[in-house]
Amino acid sequence: MNTNSNVYTVIYTAVVVTIVAAVLAFVSSRLGPAQDANAKAETLRQMMSAAGVKPTEELYAARNADILQLYADNIAEAYTIDLKGEKNGTLSVDKEHIQLIDKLKPQNKAIKDEGEATLPVYVFKSGKIVIPIYGAGLWGPIWGYIAFETDRRTIAGAYFDHEGETPGLGAKIKEEPWFREKFTGKTVEWGDSPAFRLEKNAEAGGATNAVDAISGATMTSKGLNEALNLWFGAYEKHLGTGAFFQMLEEHAISETANTEEK
Repeated sequence: MNTNSNVYTVIYTAVVVTIVAAVLAFVSSRLGPAQDANAKAETLRQMMSAAGVKPTEELYAARNADILQLYADNIAEAYTIDLKGEKNGTLSVDKEHIQLIDKLKPQNKAIKDEGEATLPVYVFKSGKIVIPIYGAGLWGPIWGYIAFETDRRTIAGAYFDHEGETPGLGAKIKEEPWFREKFTGKTVEWGDSPAFRLEKNAEAGGATNAVDAISGATMTSKGLNEALNLWFGAYEKHLGTGAFFQMLEEHAISETANTEEK
């Protein structure tokens, strides 16, 4: 075959593309499970950091398998709710079949559109309740996890992450422990607008539902503030009313009935 002909060039290109595609597909199939495991362990680390299960440094030093076991040992139950605050699903907490709602972008859209949302609630044996938040920073998505004390109003801890915020500025939401520690002990004022404030000099008036924004990171702080209030609003009908305790009471009655039957 004439190696200088157009036919040869087309055939050669097609063969190379096919080989490369096959190799990439093979690599993806081999790495997929490991990538999924890493993503699940990362989510669990962030949740348990917020809940104070162990110090953040210890969680990130632990192996994935140990993280799964730690979560299974400390979680009481996990379920999902809709925008009416009503339970619409159960998430497995068994170590071998842990289920999470870690794709937060679709849920964020559902909240904004008042559509069909599946919002996770993670209840730890300590009594702390963890929910996620998600929004837009300066350069990409930002997200995190907020843990509440048993009163469902006092923040027990927080963890934040981002995709590409500016190092030394917006990236401080993840890099600086002092920033997330500022949330501990603050309160969410369900029913107020806003329920929480992350703004410049927000703490000056002594408000308990406020944290000062990061100096020099105006857009990241604004995005995080909007994300917090959007997601707090989505959970208000569940955590900000008696719905949560009513659900726990019904769950306890059901568990007691099942035990008696056995």
